[in-house]
Amino acid sequence: MAADLPAPSVHPLPTVEEVIRHRLSSALGGWRGSVETALPMVVFVVVWTATKDVRTAVVASLAAVGLLAAIRLAQRQTLQYVLSALIATAIAAFFALRSGRAEDAFLPGIIGSGAWSALTLVSIAARWPVIGFMVGAGDPRLQEDPFGWRRDPAMVAVCSRLTWVLAAIYLIRVGLMLPLYLAGNVAMLGVAKVVLGWPLWLGALAVMGAILMRGRTPQLVETADSDETYAEHEAQHPADPA
Repeated sequence: MAADLPAPSVHPLPTVEEVIRHRLSSALGGWRGSVETALPMVVFVVVWTATKDVRTAVVASLAAVGLLAAIRLAQRQTLQYVLSALIATAIAAFFALRSGRAEDAFLPGIIGSGAWSALTLVSIAARWPVIGFMVGAGDPRLQEDPFGWRRDPAMVAVCSRLTWVLAAIYLIRVGLMLPLYLAGNVAMLGVAKVVLGWPLWLGALAVMGAILMRGRTPQLVETADSDETYAEHEAQHPADPA
């Protein structure tokens, strides 16, 4: 009697793009998190423009962080993005108060964007794209195999294309904000901080979404969440009835 053969797959593996979409959907903060991160610096610019006093502007921006935290606590929601805003605001306040120049509040962000742009480009060249770590964070087998995503060359290739978009964000920020900083243009730095915040992220996410929607890269290595991703795909694109 012939040995029993393994049952054929009930459905084909989802594409690499479908797996990445599935994992990134829970890894990105929504619009509220972006607003909470940007609002303290907006308050800083508005108050400094009105008073020309760096200390008053710093106090106002920290007060904005406190208000955001109070709202989150009242709603019993996570303080993750408020804490990110607190850290960023505290660093900016240190630079501004130390020099007495309002434009120095934006220097940490410019330096950070420069560092991130270098990191993303190096990660692409080394074939350890930054987006891959975000995708790996959504892997059900993260604890057992944190770098499992790198075993699939197709996954690495798609993550590299997405990381190019991420690198572009930081390069745009540095390219636009550094000249404004050198010119001491605090008002335009404030505008740039807002425009190059969540609006730029939305644009980048749209580009990433287009890449993921149009791509049809087959998986070379099956993932732990293939069945769940396939079910999500079927819910969104039900097959025509026979």
